[in-house]
Amino acid sequence: MAAAGALERSFVELSGAERERPRHFREFTVCGIGTANALAGAVKYSESAGGFCYLESGKLFAVTRNRFIHWKTSGDTLELVEESLDVNLLNNAVRLKFQNCSLLPGGVHVSETQNHVIILILTNQTVHRLLLPHPSRMYRSELVIESQMQSIFTDVGKVDFRDPCNSQLIPAVPGLSPNSTSSAAWLGSDGEALFALPSASGGIFVLKLPSYDIPGMVSVVELKQSSVMQRLLIGWMPTAIRGDQGPSDRPLALAVHCVEHDAFIFALCQDHKLRMWSYKDQMCLMVADMLEYVPVTKDFQLSIGTGHKLRLAYSPSMGLYLGLFMHSPKRGQFCIFQLVSTENNRYSLDHISSVFTSQETLIDFALTSTDIWALWHDAENQTVVRYITFEHNVAGQWNSVFMHSLPEEEIIIRDDQDPREMYLQTLFTPGRFINAALCKALQIFCRGTERNLDLSWSELKKEVTLAVESELQGSVTEYEFSQEEFRNLQQEFWCKFYACCLQYQEALSHPLALHLNPHTNMVCLLKKGYLSFLVPSSLVDHLYLHPDDDLLAEDEAAISDDVEVARDVMCLIKCLRLIGESVTMDMSVMMEMSCYNLQSPEKAAEQILEDLITIDVENVMEDICSKLQEIKNPVHAIGLLLREMDYETEVEMEKGFNPAQPLNIRMNLSQLYGGSTAGYIVCRGVCKIASTRFLICRDLLILQHLLLRLGDAAILGADQLFQAQQDLLHRTSPLLLCYYLIKWGSQCLATDVPVDTLESNLQHLSVLELTDSGAVTGNKFVSSPQTIVELFFQEVARKHIIAHLFSQPKAPLSQTGLNWPEMITAVTNYLLQLLWPSNPGCLFMECLMANCQYVQLQDYIQLLHPWCQVNIGSCRFMLGRCYLVTGEGQKALQCFRQAASEVGKEEFLDRLIRSEDGEIVSTPRMQYYDKVLRLLDVIGLPELVIQLAMSAITEAGDDWKSQATLRTCIFKHHLDLGHNSQAYEALTHIPDSSRRLDCLRQLVVVLCERSQLQDLVEFPYVNLHNEVVAIIESRARAVDLMTHNYYELLYAFHIYRHNYRKAGTVMFEYGMRLGREVRTLRGLEKQGNCYLAAVNCLRLIRPEYAWIVHPASGAVCDRPGTSPKRNHDGECTAAPTNRQIEILELGDLEKECSLARIRLTLAQHDPSAVAVAGSSSAEEMVSLLVQAGLFDTAISLCQTFKLPLTPVFEGLAFKCIKLQLGGEAAQAEAWSWLAANQLSSVITTKESSATDEAWRLLSTYLERYKVRNNLYHHCVINKLLSHGVPLPNWLINSYKFPLSATAPMVWLPYSSIDQLLQALGENSANSHNIALSQKILDKLEDYQQKVDKATRDLLYRRNL
Repeated sequence: MAAAGALERSFVELSGAERERPRHFREFTVCGIGTANALAGAVKYSESAGGFCYLESGKLFAVTRNRFIHWKTSGDTLELVEESLDVNLLNNAVRLKFQNCSLLPGGVHVSETQNHVIILILTNQTVHRLLLPHPSRMYRSELVIESQMQSIFTDVGKVDFRDPCNSQLIPAVPGLSPNSTSSAAWLGSDGEALFALPSASGGIFVLKLPSYDIPGMVSVVELKQSSVMQRLLIGWMPTAIRGDQGPSDRPLALAVHCVEHDAFIFALCQDHKLRMWSYKDQMCLMVADMLEYVPVTKDFQLSIGTGHKLRLAYSPSMGLYLGLFMHSPKRGQFCIFQLVSTENNRYSLDHISSVFTSQETLIDFALTSTDIWALWHDAENQTVVRYITFEHNVAGQWNSVFMHSLPEEEIIIRDDQDPREMYLQTLFTPGRFINAALCKALQIFCRGTERNLDLSWSELKKEVTLAVESELQGSVTEYEFSQEEFRNLQQEFWCKFYACCLQYQEALSHPLALHLNPHTNMVCLLKKGYLSFLVPSSLVDHLYLHPDDDLLAEDEAAISDDVEVARDVMCLIKCLRLIGESVTMDMSVMMEMSCYNLQSPEKAAEQILEDLITIDVENVMEDICSKLQEIKNPVHAIGLLLREMDYETEVEMEKGFNPAQPLNIRMNLSQLYGGSTAGYIVCRGVCKIASTRFLICRDLLILQHLLLRLGDAAILGADQLFQAQQDLLHRTSPLLLCYYLIKWGSQCLATDVPVDTLESNLQHLSVLELTDSGAVTGNKFVSSPQTIVELFFQEVARKHIIAHLFSQPKAPLSQTGLNWPEMITAVTNYLLQLLWPSNPGCLFMECLMANCQYVQLQDYIQLLHPWCQVNIGSCRFMLGRCYLVTGEGQKALQCFRQAASEVGKEEFLDRLIRSEDGEIVSTPRMQYYDKVLRLLDVIGLPELVIQLAMSAITEAGDDWKSQATLRTCIFKHHLDLGHNSQAYEALTHIPDSSRRLDCLRQLVVVLCERSQLQDLVEFPYVNLHNEVVAIIESRARAVDLMTHNYYELLYAFHIYRHNYRKAGTVMFEYGMRLGREVRTLRGLEKQGNCYLAAVNCLRLIRPEYAWIVHPASGAVCDRPGTSPKRNHDGECTAAPTNRQIEILELGDLEKECSLARIRLTLAQHDPSAVAVAGSSSAEEMVSLLVQAGLFDTAISLCQTFKLPLTPVFEGLAFKCIKLQLGGEAAQAEAWSWLAANQLSSVITTKESSATDEAWRLLSTYLERYKVRNNLYHHCVINKLLSHGVPLPNWLINSYKFPLSATAPMVWLPYSSIDQLLQALGENSANSHNIALSQKILDKLEDYQQKVDKATRDLLYRRNL
């Protein structure tokens, strides 16, 4: 429409009431001052309210942006609240109670300086100054980036209210005029606080408090005839200007305008005259008789003007405007003047306009340099707000404000509805009742029962239910009720509570004042219980809601430049209004239920039309038909109306702020309208638009069916009839459903979600990588009771909208002011675009998904699905996510499959498949399946992963990479579920060999850890046999031998396949490693069993094949924990290839088996030998056995490995020597090892000692193991003589007995020289030892030569 954006013909009231807990006021008592009279304080004045806006509240980069103060006075109580639309203010509400005083209506005045906010308060006995820090001084930084800030009232508790510098008793002389309620207060140029009051003697007196930081005295100045200046001027000033005092000149309204070093005090007096005083000069500068501008009647002349009101408005460009309301019994009149100054300090009034009104009771009005805003109560006690542009308004036509109506007085409940549910739904539907009204009703309904009223919305709902049900049960006197009787009783009690709520809602909705911010043009309505905001109404809504009588030619011009088109649309709107007025409550419910139940709105409209025709007793349908006759082109008019209401757009809104903007600007803008109040107002505006447009679309559908019924008789031509049926009806129905869906979302409460649930949800969604949209971020908590639209606006949409608004090329942002009507309209329209179901984006649904609002999201998609053909795949995907949360996995899987067909067609799904690095690794649909599979995986739904992956495989086709990925996924989750056979089957179909090998390795490891070894062994492993063996061998050699049983698994694997040689090799290697790495008794036992198993394997093979290859040294770690050898590049060095292959036959294995048994025997006899026995060779074991005294075992080992018995005889001889030379302890210890050897008979009598038994054992061995040349005798004798032990007779006899004549004599090294030579020979590495040894040998040679010569000489002499 032509000028829809510029027209502001009407406004709509939007309640800004808190639905959370009632506002928490911190209470402070201001004690009485001096001789304050308690009886005078008992005077009751009417309640009043007011507001203050900061000077820079309209500047985009000010700390005080969108920030204001409002207050309410009642008796002795003042409630002060600071509000912000951008941030949530903490400690922002205080309640001051003034003892023995009553606050004057309008007795609160707020001013600001560079450092402070000063609140001036007047009661009927005292004046007060409250000094608070200015917000710009509380936050030194230019950036306001916190979502919460401290209010200026935070430290109000530190204020000393009794400080005489800031409070003063009103003096008895001149005294306050009795029954006077007018007052004024302002700050002087030097910081002093000034209070103007009507004096008891007539005129005005001004009380001055010195500046808070400058010592001074309180002073009082009375502006009256006796002032010095007036006495000087009275001789030449005209009477009219001189301001002669009379009995009827008491001020009824006061206002102050501050100029440099002076203040002009304006007083509208009881004699209908306006007087202007100069405070500095203390003189009356001007007197104007208002009767000159008012049609004079006798009644008016005799009235005392108690209803007169005075307001000022200052514009730097236009000067000072004065607005006066002259009250008369039958009608009132607004007179607008402009103050004009002439030479010689003379002033006059320039009459601008007079505006008449027929309303009776004016409560308040506000003035700007162009408009008057007025608040009335009409004859029916209904609130009426209107505004008018007073200049160039010849017709004097007031513009409407559509007020927020009270909830319906009666709730109609059908027979199939539960009374409790219906009443609770009505009471707690957002936008109907405020928390305070429900709390007060609950308190009264419970008749004084102590209840905690600091309740959240959900807690309050439970308390209300409990209270009404308790009252109901308490009234029951009979034990049995019919269902109908109980229903009637239930409805009676709920109706009673509802009436109580309605009463308090009405009381709290009583208006007290208007608050107008001249810097932003924001208008607020201050009510007894809450605050409401006035926002512009769109042209369509204005035409539909506005009465016919008030529509003007300007409205037609705004519709279209074409007069005929404009008149057609006006006529169409009138027809729609007639239909809307005729539709009953039941008909309205029928249409809403049709939308909710996913039925055709067109059929519902057709049925409503039938009902309207049936019940039409006032011939309304005839009136509609006659008006339709006036429409020349109804199809064009309907099309124009539909286009105006359609928010569908092809252009998606920008995501995020323009990076070209400076950081401080982007951060500051990010908080714009971030407060909960602003969010609530914007969303209530969306709800109001959606509700109104829903009614328009409903009535339009009915009207179109009426046009079809009328046919082409007089209105539609034959060509237009088909177009109307096929085009307009099918356009209107989706439009109605769009607005119904937005309306539903604006009333659907969000669920309170714990923080841990939110974090878990975000962790699941993080695999989707959707954070670039800003929707999947999640807030720390969802504050109940937000609606889901509010949640969306605060968490996601607001930043998108603000970024879009300020991304357009404009004037420098620092010079841009905020205009509330323009901003709220733009923000609301953009929010509607983001919420519009047929637009391409899915931010709204993404936000619900990110904040765990899955029940609401599911309902939303169900309402959207049947008729909206946009974002079908995205809706299917998100519905699938909802089903996952509710545990309906198969439904979720179906939704995910359905969404796959839309990949590549929708913005959300495109972002879903976009990888972080931008690399496209497969087709879009495969990328989609990958994301969904990852989501199912992170949630922990392996069955669904398998099913979806199987579906994806059918679509992968020849894409072997995707096939490999999907089959790997199937394998993994089958394995996780314990489906071993299916996992193996999936593994065999993986086309990628490297992935297949990885999966095979995982299969082996997992089944081993689960001890499901039978499955692992029995799988066929077609074409995978060598890989399995290599994997198990690798695992066997890499892990701890006692914890894992990979060798035994590999043994079973080969045995199962009758590969006994491989099985024997495995067990032999296992035994070798056990001996080297597991130095425990258990390890030795297992080693013996391993060698025994290896022997058994070879015995099962034909003898010519009963051999194995000795395991390579690389297969066995030198020491436990040693790392493999690496080269300078970090790679493992290859094992040497030229190593000699060693073949082990059955006999070799039997020897190793015997050696293993002997090791175990040694370890069992001597636990200290365990650490060294495992890897000892046969020769080393002989020494260990001898040390332990196990001589029989040592001899057996020597015989098995064909080793000499010399170490055994030497060791036994040494033990005999030790026993012979030892004490009793050695004797006792010897019996243990003696018992371990088999003696023919052991004598344990006193006559037979351990030493005797040891010698007997040695004798037995020498007799049993005889060798050639008596080698064992030699070594025994050698050992004895070397220790200086005399040879036993039995040994000498035993040695001599077998000697033959030819046996060589043996020289035994038993002398000290022999021992010295032997020691030097063993340490021949030292050259000194070699030289010494050679010297001794030379000496011995020389000695023997001399002995030989001497002997020869001796023998020669004997023979002579």
